[in-house]
Amino acid sequence: MLGQAHDAKERYVDDDNEGNFETQEQILQHIATMESEHGDLDAVIDRLGEGLPFDQLKLQRLKKRKLILKDEIAKLRSRILPDIIA
Repeated sequence: MLGQAHDAKERYVDDDNEGNFETQEQILQHIATMESEHGDLDAVIDRLGEGLPFDQLKLQRLKKRKLILKDEIAKLRSRILPDIIA
């Protein structure tokens, strides 16, 4: 039921299946927040890798979080951009 119109405003169902509805504007705000966190993680990862010795476990955890954010951002973008079937 993604992208179903309700009233005059489009609303989107959360992927959490908790019945939460988000407007396109809310999704875009969430994406912006997550992109900011993604950029911050990138900077932290770069700084962590510069110093020797560095905590390999911490570096792996940060990279994993960064990858999860990237996937979540892509998922949210797919919710606001319609699929184009050629």
